[in-house]
Amino acid sequence: MSSATVLSPSVVDGLPPGPKLPKLLSSALVWTAPQRIERWAHRRYGSMFTLYAAPSGWMVFITEREHLKQVFGGDPKVYHAGEANSIMRGVLGDSSVLLLDEETHRDRRRLMMPPFHRDAVRRQMDVMAEITAENVARWPVGRPFPVAPLMSEITLEVILRTVIGADDPTRLAALRAALPKVMDMNLLGVTAMLYPELQRYRPWHGVRRDRAEADRLLYQEIADRRADPRLAERTDVLAMLVAAADENGRGMTDRELRDQLITLLGAGHETTATGLSWTFERLIRHPDLLRRAVEAAQADDGSGDEFLDAVVKESLRVRPVVYEVGRTLTEPVELGGYRLPAGTVVLPSIGLPHVDPGRYTDPERFDPDRMLGGTPGPTTWLPFGGGGRRCLGATFALIEMRVVIREILRRVRLDTTTAPGERQVTKHVTLVPHKGARIRVSTVTSAPAGA
Repeated sequence: MSSATVLSPSVVDGLPPGPKLPKLLSSALVWTAPQRIERWAHRRYGSMFTLYAAPSGWMVFITEREHLKQVFGGDPKVYHAGEANSIMRGVLGDSSVLLLDEETHRDRRRLMMPPFHRDAVRRQMDVMAEITAENVARWPVGRPFPVAPLMSEITLEVILRTVIGADDPTRLAALRAALPKVMDMNLLGVTAMLYPELQRYRPWHGVRRDRAEADRLLYQEIADRRADPRLAERTDVLAMLVAAADENGRGMTDRELRDQLITLLGAGHETTATGLSWTFERLIRHPDLLRRAVEAAQADDGSGDEFLDAVVKESLRVRPVVYEVGRTLTEPVELGGYRLPAGTVVLPSIGLPHVDPGRYTDPERFDPDRMLGGTPGPTTWLPFGGGGRRCLGATFALIEMRVVIREILRRVRLDTTTAPGERQVTKHVTLVPHKGARIRVSTVTSAPAGA
């Protein structure tokens, strides 16, 4: 038994308390309204509670700093994040870094890190600004519209051009059409994700065709990169992954590269778009903060970047895109006075610590100033998870959000509103604005990107 599982005789066997709901109802609430059921359970049962959600089963939610530290810093042989994410295997593929554990995950993550170092991401900023400028130029003026679909267009294009590195116009257009379908989690998509074998049957043939088309296009990009004599000069993530090799000289196979590209699409497209949408939903309801953000965006010397970063971080705090992350226990573990059996899914909460008055003063208030001067600790601000499984693309996402917000605020005049804030509703595994983050702009300028 590992040191992570040394047990005290005073602990209670079994799971923490939770509501006695029918399993179907509990599952529906966890999947469709996680912030509501988890906030209620937190108030009723305290910092550790248990909920049922199919297909994972009984799940233990944790919020206390020490419990988060134990799980995030625990032995990766005991706390399996990949196993907890296995529900996504049907979409991401067996070799996705999100689904790996222990040494295999460590080695794959190490191989994938260089494209996401800060300096590497900064080399992509001009492309991000150019993509944003092209999109904003088409925005309607003088009438309300949901900004969320436009944020999705921007973040998808960023992935296509900076992560995949697609530059052939015909293939770019095909990828724009094909990749969102792969991540579409309608009923057929969800069931095909849970049970891939269903794709053999007629109702799921469309899902199979969509995924086959996406794979065809991605394998073409991989083949092009492998054949590129100037591979070392390219800055896209795929080129760097193709060139990457471990200490034994082994690189990734085409299938492994495909799985990582789909993973990066799933982790960095709608999630970043949702974070951007919430940021604008918040700003237009806080005129003074919007004015300061515009001033920061207009600064040519980069002096406004700190405030824009603070706006992004605060938005991710008050409106987290994902509400929790998961770990599956491979051995019994003592946690918070309970002896949790092997196989238990433990979910470190993201959303509940973000609204904890013991961590934040007036936690429901949108206040970017609280993020100035540094980022709160890893058990206080955790929109990207924590520990060795913290989101690989966190730096990429934060820089992308700052670039996109800066470019938009330089180009449009946003109208403020006194309308109530939009509700958080579940889309796939993210919490999105229920009206798509409706905004209205009174003017759009056409200054050069990055100007």
